[in-house]
Amino acid sequence: MHALILREFGAALEPAEIAMPEAGPGQALVRIHASGVNPLDTKIRVGKAAHAERALPAVPGLDLAGTVEAVGAGVERFVPGDEVFGLTGGVGDLQGSLAEYAAVDADLLAHRPRVLTMREAAALPLVTITAWEGLVDRAGVRAGHKVLVHGGAGGIGHVAVQIALAHGAEVFATGGPRSLRTIKDMGAVPIDYTATDPPAYVAEHTGGEGFDIVFDTVGGATLDASFTAARYYTGHVVSALGWGTHSIAPLSFRGATYSGVFTLLPMLTGRGRAHHGEILEQAAALAESGRLSPRVDPGHFTLESVVDAYQAVESGTAQGKVVVDVIA
Repeated sequence: MHALILREFGAALEPAEIAMPEAGPGQALVRIHASGVNPLDTKIRVGKAAHAERALPAVPGLDLAGTVEAVGAGVERFVPGDEVFGLTGGVGDLQGSLAEYAAVDADLLAHRPRVLTMREAAALPLVTITAWEGLVDRAGVRAGHKVLVHGGAGGIGHVAVQIALAHGAEVFATGGPRSLRTIKDMGAVPIDYTATDPPAYVAEHTGGEGFDIVFDTVGGATLDASFTAARYYTGHVVSALGWGTHSIAPLSFRGATYSGVFTLLPMLTGRGRAHHGEILEQAAALAESGRLSPRVDPGHFTLESVVDAYQAVESGTAQGKVVVDVIA
């Protein structure tokens, strides 16, 4: 089969013909139609994602959407012909999605929402699982909560906004001037972080009490600011980007709590993978009901033009999630 190979960190992805995988016990062989490109994919390529534990040479690519061609022993949720999506490879020793086929752990898959195209489905897995684990699993988002999402128009952020709204929360989201319309159109209250600071918007939107949940998708100074925006006693800060050194004293002084999300852990350890599939099945139901829709960049990229896809992500010029068309 045709695939792209990363042989050295920092090198270009090389086209290659490699052996067709077979579905082993617990696996599904998926014919890949589309592969989502995340900022993490670009970091893995240049060797700046040690936490992904990528062994080389390897086929990169985290997210996929495609069609089940065959299933291995013990797989009962899927049959050949099922259309699926999932966060299935590209880290550790797991084959990625920049190839025509992949044999993947069936626990990591879910049925593709019928209302989404393959491209749209491929845009969802990593960001959706990250947002769901933070908001639902860690923070228990529910009706009555006031939720603040930092980076509300970004990859994780725009999905987090929709998940919080779907659970009945009142949602606020920060962004720059160009992203405020997107945030408002999703149903959240936009906050221009270039024109106001945490004390001001905490006072305006919560009467100074703080938000029930603060979801940080930006990291750095934004995570520090999140600690000062959580509700006294019961607030919960969740972050998918906890890099750096941070003082949790401002959070402690409010009596609030913090959780980190490491979405790759089940893929790297083999533990808890079924929950990824469960999350995506629930996300698929939200999509079917019209409450979850990905923002997909209009550019069309193929395996032959994947360098341009990565450049669109790295440069920040993409207008939504970048997706590579693997098989039309």
